[in-house]
Amino acid sequence: MFLDTLIRRNPAFIEAAMELHQQGKIPANSYVLDLDTVERNAKTFSETATKLGLKTFAMTKQVARHSGFCQALIRGGIARSVAVDMDCAVACHRAGLKTGHLGHLVQVPRGGVDFAASQLKPDYWTVFSHDKAKEAAAAAAKAGRVQNILARIQTQGDTFYRGHEGGFAAEDICEVADQIDALEGARFAGITTFPALLFDLESRSVKPTPNLDTLKRAAAALAAAGRTDIEINAPGTNSAAVLPALAAAGATQCEPGNALHGTTPLHAMEDLPEEPAVLYLSEVSHQHGGNAFCFGGGLYVDPVFPKYDVKALVSSQPTSARKDLASVEIPDYAAIDYYGMIDATGDVKPKTGDTVVFGFRGQAFVTRANVVGVSGVSSGNPQVTTIENIFGQAVDWPEKALS
Repeated sequence: MFLDTLIRRNPAFIEAAMELHQQGKIPANSYVLDLDTVERNAKTFSETATKLGLKTFAMTKQVARHSGFCQALIRGGIARSVAVDMDCAVACHRAGLKTGHLGHLVQVPRGGVDFAASQLKPDYWTVFSHDKAKEAAAAAAKAGRVQNILARIQTQGDTFYRGHEGGFAAEDICEVADQIDALEGARFAGITTFPALLFDLESRSVKPTPNLDTLKRAAAALAAAGRTDIEINAPGTNSAAVLPALAAAGATQCEPGNALHGTTPLHAMEDLPEEPAVLYLSEVSHQHGGNAFCFGGGLYVDPVFPKYDVKALVSSQPTSARKDLASVEIPDYAAIDYYGMIDATGDVKPKTGDTVVFGFRGQAFVTRANVVGVSGVSSGNPQVTTIENIFGQAVDWPEKALS
């Protein structure tokens, strides 16, 4: 779905990645990042957000918290992350991207609260319950800090992905705020939800969820109770193009993720300010039964669209030509993606060792893929920066793997 956008808007990146793979510099099963474009995207997003009075925290999980990605964001004006979990926070912190928001979507485990409070020192820490608020407050007090706490809220009719549910009753927010303020080491700072915005396939646009109205009502109740300077964190399907609507709804914080590499659902529908900056690269392994099998490991296609005909560019030479596109069958999510199966019965005739390039919305952190930074595409001198695993740790591939 996103390969078409890559071909139209960033063909030089595709061709650079293919050439580097053919030179042996990028291994199969790699998410590849155009760091020059990431930096420009971050600059575009952060400047728009700043003009609207929005704090920006970057979500990095989709590209596995790659250190070069984090550093490109910093150069583009985004200095803080929203960490989906503790691994995410540690990887971003190690790369120089400080923790702006922790605990949302995944709460901090009890065994990690002291480390989070004393070492990560997040600007904001989201809790879903009084138990987690007490843990965060106690850890902050132990570290000699007062922690800004965001309360995740919910009410009947709000939208949640299955397995993401949780939060305080929105109707009780004033009482919740008082209870958090009463904890040593804690300060009630605001409210959050997820998702506040979602892509609507029927209208091909981004629309607010009921959760955004829940935030508005809770913010109004807090204001009526005399609370001022309340943070309203409203993540979900961000792009520079939707930030004015988010700010108009009262949000004070935004959290771009896929926008930073141009893979929100809306990016597949229309050309937004952010340009595509990520692809998934594989290699043809062998032939069988009319298919050419390419190495998997990172073939998790985030299902934001109904199933569609997945295609890939297949060639032994750098190319962004549509004549080199072939259909690919991706293993079902219930199966391990050892291989993808390229249709070898059409005009494209894959050979062992050919480069295979996909463009899809990924979630690299839940895969066993490599993540590879490439700089210099914009200047015509592409170079691999680092090859990292899904925890943002350098992988010496392949020469030094055993040293």
